[in-house]
Amino acid sequence: MLTLLLAFFLISCASKPSPVTQKNPTTDQIMEQIESSKQVKAMNERILMSSLSSKKDLYRDYKIGPEDLLEISVFEEEKLNKTVRVSSQGNISLPLLGILRVGGLTAYELEKEIRDLLVEKYLQNPHVSVFIKEYRNQRISVMGAVEKPGVFDVSGQKNILDALALAGGLSSGPDKEAGQLLFLIRPPGMEGDLPAKKIESNDPTPKTFVIDLEEMLLKGDLMLNLPLLHGDVINIPVSGKVFVGGEVKRPGGFSLKGKKMTVTQAIAMAEGLKQEANGTDTKIFRYSEGQMGKEIISVNLHSIHKGVGDDLFLKENDIIIVPKSGVKTFLMELRETVKGLIGFGFSLGGV
Repeated sequence: MLTLLLAFFLISCASKPSPVTQKNPTTDQIMEQIESSKQVKAMNERILMSSLSSKKDLYRDYKIGPEDLLEISVFEEEKLNKTVRVSSQGNISLPLLGILRVGGLTAYELEKEIRDLLVEKYLQNPHVSVFIKEYRNQRISVMGAVEKPGVFDVSGQKNILDALALAGGLSSGPDKEAGQLLFLIRPPGMEGDLPAKKIESNDPTPKTFVIDLEEMLLKGDLMLNLPLLHGDVINIPVSGKVFVGGEVKRPGGFSLKGKKMTVTQAIAMAEGLKQEANGTDTKIFRYSEGQMGKEIISVNLHSIHKGVGDDLFLKENDIIIVPKSGVKTFLMELRETVKGLIGFGFSLGGV
């Protein structure tokens, strides 16, 4: 009995996490932080300039939606002039033409459709004008590493840069500096065929689009400046974070210092594996620019420790998940049971 007790004591001592030493930031890390702050500043300048330059074209590409009030005029026939409100289904009713589906069209596209229908049935070369008299209110949420996160009620067509300008631009504080990725989360059932990389697309789940801020703001890829719809949520994670979860002792988010952290270093930041962890089947979930938008990388931690596996470098927003081992869980429960029985036996002997 004493031998068993001694063995369990040695196992418990061996399983204690080694103390984590605190290191002072190196010159390279300080320079990295300075360059990162300069990059955020340059991105904010681009957001401001884009917002100012787009004001004159604010409604040019606006897509008509429910509750908008339209003023429709036909120069050749005043009886066709009408002010109508778009129904909740996105329809309007006009004299001679009946019910028209207008939701998702721009004013120019609706003008062309009405003109074509009149030419087909009633008039020759009519002049049609569509003016959006009232815009419905749209609610857009911006959260994460921005200066003024919140929910914004807007009218007219807005895009990602407009929303970032409303939120005061990207945050550049030392503890909340904006990362490189932006996530646009769209409620299920909303219309919009967007040229972004879809991560989740199965209804009725929300759709998520990942936007590379550096590509959009610093390299000028404005195809990524997507138009927004009512209910959209924009989230910008804090810069330099990786996330470790599953069977580790202290799961959470950890700073990616200098962008040179490996898998094992991240596990060490989480104070190591629990004894029931299955290190051979560890997964890294990474957002990428592939067709699926999300990459899953398998990692064998034991092979890395033995020097026969690659200790991969992590990227911003990588998520490491360490699963539970069925065999190890059974052995752990058996050990705890035996320890309980030993303790119970000694307590009886002491009575």
